[in-house]
Amino acid sequence: MSEPYQILGVWDEWVRDPEDMGSKKKFWFRFPGEPQGYWLFKFPKDNTGEHWAEKIAAELAVLLNIECAKVELATFGNEQGSICRAFTGVGQELVHGNQMLARFIQGYDPDKTFGHSYHTLTNIWTVMENVFMENVAVMEAKRRLAEYIVLDALIGNTDRHHENWGILRRYVDGSWKGFVAPSFDHASSLGRELQDVRRDMYLTENRVGNYANKGRGAIYWSEDSKRGPSPLGLVRQAIGTYPDVILPVKQKLEKLDIGAIKDIVNRMPHGWMSSTAKEFAAALLCYNFQQLQELFSRQ
Repeated sequence: MSEPYQILGVWDEWVRDPEDMGSKKKFWFRFPGEPQGYWLFKFPKDNTGEHWAEKIAAELAVLLNIECAKVELATFGNEQGSICRAFTGVGQELVHGNQMLARFIQGYDPDKTFGHSYHTLTNIWTVMENVFMENVAVMEAKRRLAEYIVLDALIGNTDRHHENWGILRRYVDGSWKGFVAPSFDHASSLGRELQDVRRDMYLTENRVGNYANKGRGAIYWSEDSKRGPSPLGLVRQAIGTYPDVILPVKQKLEKLDIGAIKDIVNRMPHGWMSSTAKEFAAALLCYNFQQLQELFSRQ
Protein backbone atom coordinates (compact mmCIF):
# COMPACT_ATOMS: atom_id res chain seq x y z
CA MET A 1 0.00 0.00 0.00
CA SER A 2 1.14 3.57 -0.72
CA GLU A 3 1.98 6.03 2.03
CA PRO A 4 -0.91 7.63 3.96
CA TYR A 5 -2.09 11.04 2.80
CA GLN A 6 -0.37 14.01 4.37
CA ILE A 7 -2.19 16.06 6.99
CA LEU A 8 -1.61 19.82 6.96
CA GLY A 9 -2.05 22.10 9.97
CA VAL A 10 -3.90 25.41 9.62
CA TRP A 11 -3.47 28.21 12.18
CA ASP A 12 -5.66 31.11 13.33
CA GLU A 13 -3.33 33.79 12.02
CA TRP A 14 -3.64 32.46 8.47
CA VAL A 15 -7.44 32.90 8.32
CA ARG A 16 -8.69 35.56 5.87
CA ASP A 17 -12.43 35.41 5.17
CA PRO A 18 -15.42 33.23 6.06
CA GLU A 19 -17.29 31.62 3.15
CA ASP A 20 -21.05 32.27 3.04
CA MET A 21 -22.03 30.00 0.15
CA GLY A 22 -23.31 26.54 1.10
CA SER A 23 -24.48 24.97 4.33
CA LYS A 24 -21.15 23.98 5.89
CA LYS A 25 -18.85 25.95 8.20
CA LYS A 26 -15.74 27.01 6.28
CA PHE A 27 -13.20 29.80 5.86
CA TRP A 28 -10.55 31.03 3.42
CA PHE A 29 -6.90 31.19 4.39
CA ARG A 30 -3.40 31.47 2.95
CA PHE A 31 -0.33 29.46 3.77
CA PRO A 32 2.67 31.63 4.67
CA GLY A 33 4.84 32.18 1.62
CA GLU A 34 1.96 31.71 -0.84
CA PRO A 35 1.01 35.31 -1.74
CA GLN A 36 -1.25 34.25 -4.62
CA GLY A 37 -2.90 31.09 -3.33
CA TYR A 38 -6.05 30.90 -1.22
CA TRP A 39 -7.36 27.69 0.30
CA LEU A 40 -10.83 26.91 1.68
CA PHE A 41 -10.96 25.00 4.97
CA LYS A 42 -14.17 22.98 5.29
CA PHE A 43 -15.36 21.42 8.53
CA PRO A 44 -17.39 18.21 8.05
CA LYS A 45 -20.90 18.12 9.43
CA ASP A 46 -21.09 16.34 12.78
CA ASN A 47 -20.84 12.54 12.61
CA THR A 48 -20.09 12.49 8.89
CA GLY A 49 -17.06 11.69 6.76
CA GLU A 50 -17.39 14.67 4.43
CA HIS A 51 -13.70 15.53 4.85
CA TRP A 52 -12.39 12.11 3.82
CA ALA A 53 -15.01 11.85 1.05
CA GLU A 54 -13.64 15.09 -0.44
CA LYS A 55 -10.09 13.76 -0.38
CA ILE A 56 -10.85 10.33 -1.83
CA ALA A 57 -12.96 11.85 -4.62
CA ALA A 58 -10.19 14.28 -5.54
CA GLU A 59 -7.58 11.51 -5.62
CA LEU A 60 -9.78 9.45 -7.94
CA ALA A 61 -10.23 12.46 -10.21
CA VAL A 62 -6.46 12.92 -10.40
CA LEU A 63 -5.97 9.26 -11.30
CA LEU A 64 -8.66 9.50 -13.98
CA ASN A 65 -7.21 12.77 -15.33
CA ILE A 66 -10.48 14.61 -14.66
CA GLU A 67 -10.11 18.31 -13.87
CA CYS A 68 -10.72 18.74 -10.16
CA ALA A 69 -9.94 21.19 -7.38
CA LYS A 70 -6.89 20.17 -5.33
CA VAL A 71 -7.87 18.76 -1.92
CA GLU A 72 -5.78 17.92 1.15
CA LEU A 73 -6.58 16.70 4.65
CA ALA A 74 -6.05 19.33 7.33
CA THR A 75 -6.55 20.17 10.97
CA PHE A 76 -7.59 23.45 12.58
CA GLY A 77 -6.90 23.27 16.27
CA ASN A 78 -8.27 19.92 17.39
CA GLU A 79 -10.73 19.64 14.50
CA GLN A 80 -10.29 17.58 11.35
CA GLY A 81 -11.34 18.88 7.96
CA SER A 82 -10.40 19.18 4.33
CA ILE A 83 -8.88 22.07 2.42
CA CYS A 84 -9.52 22.94 -1.22
CA ARG A 85 -7.22 25.19 -3.21
CA ALA A 86 -8.91 28.09 -5.02
CA PHE A 87 -8.87 27.48 -8.76
CA THR A 88 -9.72 30.98 -9.99
CA GLY A 89 -6.72 32.65 -11.56
CA VAL A 90 -5.83 36.33 -11.70
CA GLY A 91 -8.58 38.22 -13.49
CA GLN A 92 -10.88 35.20 -13.60
CA GLU A 93 -14.34 34.86 -12.11
CA LEU A 94 -16.47 31.79 -11.47
CA VAL A 95 -19.97 31.94 -12.93
CA HIS A 96 -22.13 29.29 -11.27
CA GLY A 97 -24.54 27.08 -13.13
CA ASN A 98 -27.65 28.66 -11.62
CA GLN A 99 -26.63 32.09 -12.94
CA MET A 100 -26.32 30.79 -16.50
CA LEU A 101 -29.42 28.61 -16.34
CA ALA A 102 -31.48 31.61 -15.20
CA ARG A 103 -30.26 33.58 -18.20
CA PHE A 104 -30.81 30.98 -20.90
CA ILE A 105 -33.67 28.78 -19.62
CA GLN A 106 -37.07 30.44 -19.45
CA GLY A 107 -38.64 30.24 -16.00
CA TYR A 108 -35.51 28.95 -14.26
CA ASP A 109 -35.37 29.93 -10.58
CA PRO A 110 -31.69 30.45 -9.63
CA ASP A 111 -32.51 30.69 -5.91
CA LYS A 112 -34.33 27.38 -5.53
CA THR A 113 -32.14 25.10 -3.44
CA PHE A 114 -33.86 21.71 -3.40
CA GLY A 115 -35.94 19.66 -5.81
CA HIS A 116 -35.10 21.80 -8.84
CA SER A 117 -36.49 19.69 -11.69
CA TYR A 118 -35.42 22.27 -14.30
CA HIS A 119 -31.82 21.39 -13.46
CA THR A 120 -31.64 18.81 -16.27
CA LEU A 121 -28.89 17.61 -18.57
CA THR A 122 -30.82 19.00 -21.53
CA ASN A 123 -30.91 22.46 -19.98
CA ILE A 124 -27.25 22.25 -18.98
CA TRP A 125 -26.36 21.39 -22.58
CA THR A 126 -28.47 24.36 -23.74
CA VAL A 127 -26.38 26.61 -21.51
CA MET A 128 -23.18 25.28 -23.06
CA GLU A 129 -24.58 25.92 -26.54
CA ASN A 130 -25.27 29.54 -25.62
CA VAL A 131 -22.14 30.28 -23.61
CA PHE A 132 -19.68 28.94 -26.19
CA MET A 133 -19.77 30.13 -29.76
CA GLU A 134 -17.83 27.50 -31.70
CA ASN A 135 -19.05 23.92 -32.09
CA VAL A 136 -15.70 22.51 -30.99
CA ALA A 137 -15.82 24.55 -27.77
CA VAL A 138 -19.42 23.51 -27.10
CA MET A 139 -18.56 19.83 -27.42
CA GLU A 140 -15.45 20.22 -25.28
CA ALA A 141 -17.52 21.86 -22.53
CA LYS A 142 -20.20 19.16 -22.66
CA ARG A 143 -17.62 16.39 -22.54
CA ARG A 144 -15.87 17.93 -19.55
CA LEU A 145 -19.18 18.10 -17.68
CA ALA A 146 -19.86 14.51 -18.74
CA GLU A 147 -16.61 13.53 -17.03
CA TYR A 148 -17.89 15.12 -13.83
CA ILE A 149 -21.18 13.25 -14.14
CA VAL A 150 -19.36 9.93 -14.54
CA LEU A 151 -17.11 10.82 -11.58
CA ASP A 152 -20.29 11.46 -9.56
CA ALA A 153 -21.58 8.03 -10.55
CA LEU A 154 -18.31 6.42 -9.47
CA ILE A 155 -18.24 8.05 -6.03
CA GLY A 156 -22.00 8.25 -5.48
CA ASN A 157 -22.05 12.06 -5.32
CA THR A 158 -25.66 13.18 -4.84
CA ASP A 159 -24.95 16.92 -4.59
CA ARG A 160 -24.15 18.13 -8.12
CA HIS A 161 -26.65 20.98 -7.72
CA HIS A 162 -26.68 24.12 -9.85
CA GLU A 163 -24.05 25.91 -7.75
CA ASN A 164 -21.67 22.93 -7.83
CA TRP A 165 -20.52 23.47 -11.40
CA GLY A 166 -19.70 26.54 -13.41
CA ILE A 167 -17.62 28.42 -15.95
CA LEU A 168 -14.35 30.23 -15.31
CA ARG A 169 -14.13 33.33 -17.47
CA ARG A 170 -11.84 36.32 -18.05
CA TYR A 171 -12.46 39.54 -20.00
CA VAL A 172 -9.85 39.71 -22.77
CA ASP A 173 -9.63 42.23 -25.64
CA GLY A 174 -13.25 43.32 -25.35
CA SER A 175 -14.85 39.89 -24.97
CA TRP A 176 -15.25 37.09 -22.44
CA LYS A 177 -13.10 33.98 -22.73
CA GLY A 178 -13.87 30.96 -20.59
CA PHE A 179 -14.01 27.22 -19.98
CA VAL A 180 -15.73 24.78 -17.65
CA ALA A 181 -14.37 25.11 -14.11
CA PRO A 182 -12.74 22.11 -12.41
CA SER A 183 -15.04 19.77 -10.54
CA PHE A 184 -15.46 20.68 -6.87
CA ASP A 185 -17.43 19.93 -3.69
CA HIS A 186 -17.64 16.13 -3.52
CA ALA A 187 -18.45 15.84 0.18
CA SER A 188 -21.81 14.13 -0.39
CA SER A 189 -20.21 10.91 -1.56
CA LEU A 190 -19.05 7.44 -0.53
CA GLY A 191 -21.68 6.92 2.16
CA ARG A 192 -20.18 9.73 4.22
CA GLU A 193 -23.49 10.20 6.12
CA LEU A 194 -23.80 6.59 7.29
CA GLN A 195 -22.86 5.31 10.72
CA ASP A 196 -20.76 2.13 10.91
CA VAL A 197 -23.70 0.01 12.09
CA ARG A 198 -25.55 0.88 8.90
CA ARG A 199 -22.49 0.39 6.71
CA ASP A 200 -21.92 -3.03 8.26
CA MET A 201 -25.52 -3.98 7.53
CA TYR A 202 -25.15 -3.11 3.84
CA LEU A 203 -21.89 -5.05 3.66
CA THR A 204 -23.03 -8.20 5.47
CA GLU A 205 -26.33 -8.31 3.59
CA ASN A 206 -24.56 -7.69 0.26
CA ARG A 207 -26.74 -4.66 -0.43
CA VAL A 208 -24.16 -2.04 -1.32
CA GLY A 209 -25.71 -1.88 -4.77
CA ASN A 210 -29.08 -1.07 -3.21
CA TYR A 211 -27.51 1.90 -1.47
CA ALA A 212 -25.87 3.07 -4.72
CA ASN A 213 -29.09 2.93 -6.69
CA LYS A 214 -31.47 4.48 -4.17
CA GLY A 215 -29.52 7.75 -3.82
CA ARG A 216 -31.10 10.74 -5.55
CA GLY A 217 -28.90 13.14 -7.45
CA ALA A 218 -29.40 16.87 -8.00
CA ILE A 219 -29.49 16.66 -11.82
CA TYR A 220 -32.90 15.67 -13.16
CA TRP A 221 -33.69 13.79 -16.34
CA SER A 222 -36.76 15.84 -17.31
CA GLU A 223 -38.46 18.99 -16.06
CA ASP A 224 -41.58 17.08 -15.00
CA SER A 225 -39.66 14.51 -12.93
CA LYS A 226 -40.53 14.34 -9.24
CA ARG A 227 -36.97 13.47 -8.26
CA GLY A 228 -33.56 13.12 -9.82
CA PRO A 229 -32.12 9.71 -10.70
CA SER A 230 -29.20 8.31 -8.76
CA PRO A 231 -25.81 9.45 -10.06
CA LEU A 232 -25.37 5.99 -11.59
CA GLY A 233 -28.91 6.08 -12.98
CA LEU A 234 -28.23 9.43 -14.65
CA VAL A 235 -25.32 7.91 -16.57
CA ARG A 236 -27.47 4.89 -17.48
CA GLN A 237 -30.02 7.21 -19.08
CA ALA A 238 -27.53 9.65 -20.61
CA ILE A 239 -25.22 7.16 -22.27
CA GLY A 240 -27.84 6.14 -24.84
CA THR A 241 -29.23 9.64 -25.42
CA TYR A 242 -25.94 11.55 -25.59
CA PRO A 243 -23.39 8.92 -26.70
CA ASP A 244 -21.12 11.44 -28.43
CA VAL A 245 -20.80 13.31 -25.14
CA ILE A 246 -20.67 10.46 -22.63
CA LEU A 247 -18.78 7.66 -24.40
CA PRO A 248 -15.37 9.40 -24.56
CA VAL A 249 -15.21 9.14 -20.76
CA LYS A 250 -14.60 5.41 -21.23
CA GLN A 251 -10.94 6.20 -21.95
CA LYS A 252 -10.67 7.83 -18.53
CA LEU A 253 -12.17 4.82 -16.74
CA GLU A 254 -9.61 2.53 -18.37
CA LYS A 255 -6.98 4.08 -16.08
CA LEU A 256 -8.75 2.62 -13.04
CA ASP A 257 -8.84 -0.87 -11.54
CA ILE A 258 -9.99 -2.48 -8.31
CA GLY A 259 -6.49 -2.44 -6.82
CA ALA A 260 -6.10 1.28 -7.42
CA ILE A 261 -9.53 1.96 -5.90
CA LYS A 262 -8.68 0.10 -2.70
CA ASP A 263 -5.29 1.78 -2.44
CA ILE A 264 -6.81 5.26 -2.70
CA VAL A 265 -9.24 4.45 0.12
CA ASN A 266 -6.71 2.67 2.33
CA ARG A 267 -4.29 5.60 2.22
CA MET A 268 -6.59 7.50 4.59
CA PRO A 269 -4.54 8.03 7.77
CA HIS A 270 -5.30 6.25 11.03
CA GLY A 271 -7.93 8.04 13.07
CA TRP A 272 -9.57 9.76 10.11
CA MET A 273 -11.79 6.97 8.83
CA SER A 274 -12.96 3.77 10.51
CA SER A 275 -12.10 0.38 9.04
CA THR A 276 -15.81 -0.20 8.34
CA ALA A 277 -16.08 3.13 6.53
CA LYS A 278 -13.05 2.18 4.42
CA GLU A 279 -14.52 -1.21 3.62
CA PHE A 280 -17.88 0.30 2.66
CA ALA A 281 -16.35 3.10 0.55
CA ALA A 282 -14.18 0.61 -1.33
CA ALA A 283 -17.14 -1.73 -1.89
CA LEU A 284 -19.30 1.15 -3.14
CA LEU A 285 -16.59 2.34 -5.51
CA CYS A 286 -16.00 -1.17 -6.82
CA TYR A 287 -19.73 -1.71 -7.40
CA ASN A 288 -20.14 1.61 -9.23
CA PHE A 289 -16.96 1.04 -11.24
CA GLN A 290 -18.14 -2.39 -12.39
CA GLN A 291 -21.55 -0.98 -13.30
CA LEU A 292 -19.94 1.77 -15.36
CA GLN A 293 -17.67 -0.72 -17.10
CA GLU A 294 -20.71 -2.80 -18.10
CA LEU A 295 -22.58 0.27 -19.33
CA PHE A 296 -19.71 1.44 -21.52
CA SER A 297 -18.97 -2.06 -22.83
CA ARG A 298 -22.54 -2.38 -24.17
CA GLN A 299 -22.27 0.76 -26.33
